[in-house]
Amino acid sequence: MCQVDEEYNGQLEHRVTPRVSKKCVKCKENTTVLIIRAGDAFCRGCFKEYFIHKFRAMLGKNRVIFPGEKVLLAVSGGPASSSMLSQVQEGLSRDAPKKLRFVPGIIYIDEGGASGQSMEERKRALAELESVFRATNYHYHIVHLEQVLSLPSSVLEAGSSATEKPQTGSSYKAAVDHFIQTRKNQNQHPDLSVENVQSLRMQEVQSGGTSPITPEHTQALQRLFASVRTLTAKEDLLHTLRQHLILHTARTQGYTKVMMGDSCSRLAIKLLSNISLGRGASLATDTGFSDPRYGDVVIVRPMRDYSSKEIAYYNRMFDIPSVFIPGLDCKAQDKASIQRLTESFVTKLQADFPSTVSTIYRTSEKLNTACPPQNTNTQLSAKCLLCVCALDTKLEEFSAYQATLISEQLSQRRGPRPGFTPGTAAAPGSPPASSAGQGQSQGCETGEGGCCPSAKEPETVDLKSLLCYSCGLTIKDMTTRDALPQYILSEAERRRSQMREISEFLLEDEAIPRVNGSL
Repeated sequence: MCQVDEEYNGQLEHRVTPRVSKKCVKCKENTTVLIIRAGDAFCRGCFKEYFIHKFRAMLGKNRVIFPGEKVLLAVSGGPASSSMLSQVQEGLSRDAPKKLRFVPGIIYIDEGGASGQSMEERKRALAELESVFRATNYHYHIVHLEQVLSLPSSVLEAGSSATEKPQTGSSYKAAVDHFIQTRKNQNQHPDLSVENVQSLRMQEVQSGGTSPITPEHTQALQRLFASVRTLTAKEDLLHTLRQHLILHTARTQGYTKVMMGDSCSRLAIKLLSNISLGRGASLATDTGFSDPRYGDVVIVRPMRDYSSKEIAYYNRMFDIPSVFIPGLDCKAQDKASIQRLTESFVTKLQADFPSTVSTIYRTSEKLNTACPPQNTNTQLSAKCLLCVCALDTKLEEFSAYQATLISEQLSQRRGPRPGFTPGTAAAPGSPPASSAGQGQSQGCETGEGGCCPSAKEPETVDLKSLLCYSCGLTIKDMTTRDALPQYILSEAERRRSQMREISEFLLEDEAIPRVNGSL
């Protein structure tokens, strides 16, 4: 047994830590400057080639973006989206061996109104981002989150697109040949070159600026997020509104593809958090390379093969500018929301087990939706009002969702209504008196369940049957639904009226035998 006064006299051996080879694993000549994983040690030049090749291979393998298409780059100022913008610049440069053949544009969503930033902080962040965007010479759009309050209801509808048909290699080759022929014609007419067109677009952007916002719009947006109780629902609602703004901008400006900067680490966190939020039916579209739920605009994720470590190394080594902008979950605790807790769990597990993110990511690649593919022929009543995914609430009678609804109905407790007198029983399923109109007669408010048809309809539009399970939980966390943007309420009312018109022409099950008997 060891003793306190025992002396070792320097006989302890120093533990030798294993050292990685100092030579690059690719070129075998230059000195290693970084280690991505165990055994993957790269020099500066080989790491740049590896990073660029992975981006090109992701686009070339899927062949979703056709030559000459307008692609909108969603840049938030973070490391992943800034690195994506740098890769597009590298692919469109004249020195690139295999140049990209699409027309890029940039969009930034200013979310400072929802996160509580002052106007000075928002202007300072916009100035930094504009300096980055102007250096690219690409057409860019700066959209404030307050503009979601004035969106049209058509943004919630799926548009028609030729991408609904399966694109084969022959169609892609024909698009490449057409693009090459167009470039030859442009070389014969230098006034119509791509560089001149982009410079004209930059002049339009510099003279146009961003649309102004008023304090009333900011206050209305703050009331919307103040009506949401939990941070989990706030982050989910913010993501939905952001998607609507990006989709509306892409449609109005003629973009057919939208590039998102979701990395491998971010998608692993998103997969686990979406399962916890009840979005298991739409995991394949939420985490896959392409998301065709909107029809005419397809969302692609070319950064999904990069880990956050690779992106951080690349931005640091090659001076890729990024702007830190605080969000809703800034300085929040780990248990503040489901998204924040999942991020903390995956990050800490990745530190001890480096294969955590890659394992979750490879699992997401094997997922496939059980619902039929969405297209423009699909009825709007079969899609969620907010996320435009297939409704997962129309299930058979004996299901876990139906059991949850029954438990929820049995656990609800309703107090006596105004005008309720003891000894008078209300009819089952009768609405509360507060939902009846103020101008109704006294007989509609007594315990008869309502004698007028208008007394049975609530004042607000019923959104429960128009939402998927996860979006229904988000709306359920709101104290009032009147704070929702008008385009959501208008589209909900239109769908409800359309469903009522259709139901008038349907025969009830119990009425069919009587009709057959009369014949």
